[in-house]
Amino acid sequence: MIENNQEQLVELSVVGEVSHPPIWGYRVGADGQVRFLPGIGGVTYNVKVGMSAVHWKADHVEPGVSCQNFAKQFDGTAAGFGVLCQIGNKAIVISGDAKGGEGTVTGKHGGGGSSMEHVMIDFDDATLEQLVPGDRILVRAYGLGLEFPGFPEIKAMNVDPRILDRLNLRREKKRLVLPVHLAIPAAAMGAGLGSQHSYSGDYDIQLFDPQTVAEYHLDKLRLGDLVAITDADARFGRYYRQGHVIVGIVVHCCSTVAGHGPGVTPILTGSAKELGFEFSERANIAFALGIGSARKKHSARLEVRAGRNGASHHPALERSASLSTYPDGHCAW
Repeated sequence: MIENNQEQLVELSVVGEVSHPPIWGYRVGADGQVRFLPGIGGVTYNVKVGMSAVHWKADHVEPGVSCQNFAKQFDGTAAGFGVLCQIGNKAIVISGDAKGGEGTVTGKHGGGGSSMEHVMIDFDDATLEQLVPGDRILVRAYGLGLEFPGFPEIKAMNVDPRILDRLNLRREKKRLVLPVHLAIPAAAMGAGLGSQHSYSGDYDIQLFDPQTVAEYHLDKLRLGDLVAITDADARFGRYYRQGHVIVGIVVHCCSTVAGHGPGVTPILTGSAKELGFEFSERANIAFALGIGSARKKHSARLEVRAGRNGASHHPALERSASLSTYPDGHCAW
């Protein structure tokens, strides 16, 4: 365990409801086409962490169960739900036929002052079958305020410190290093840029430039992947900054809309002098936590199989059929 302040962190109960999928009418895509497609919200039975983030004929679909606190947006309660929940937190169904079912927080969507503060939670199939919009889910929120005393230029956010060992976070001389599946240039990032803070919500990867998609293998993105965004910082909002890096988790699927795409919720961010990454095909919370498409294939730690920052090798080229249900993922628009 890397030295941190987790013994000082407070564990709170926060409650959200399973949201209903909204439809606002046609959406105009970056290609000029208009479409009606499934989107955010609800109970999504067949989209789970570990599966492709770009395969689906959908727009911003969220894996598993989408929850939101429906208090008035400006009293702080709805935003509090989105900020306080951390990836890896335990969730418990407290109403309805699925009462007592337990799950794991896998991501956040919206946030940063938007009117939507969705928290995505993974449950087993038996629980999914019993959940309906309106059911209430309690999350044991723990992790906000996490710090690493030996690394003042790194900010931690949106992650339960108790899962960091299982993500294989380690210290290498004067840096913290995490395995990631892919590295993404800041130039590919879109929606979420300029947000006031990064303690909820996400930052979208644009997939509209074929050359960038091919060069960085972005068609291999999976829900739950750990990824590195290079020359980017999320300590005080999200912005371009050379020599900095964001390590985050892919939390929702791709989009047809200009500036949007698979969303990344940051978990560590700061100077590349203190925060590094290395490539691993298994850098995905489905593997690390034994959830989603890997629920019956639990692996306690990630296996590092490739190079360090700036390495040209991309292990995504070595397909993992056991993790990605749709290995030939693409935006199915």
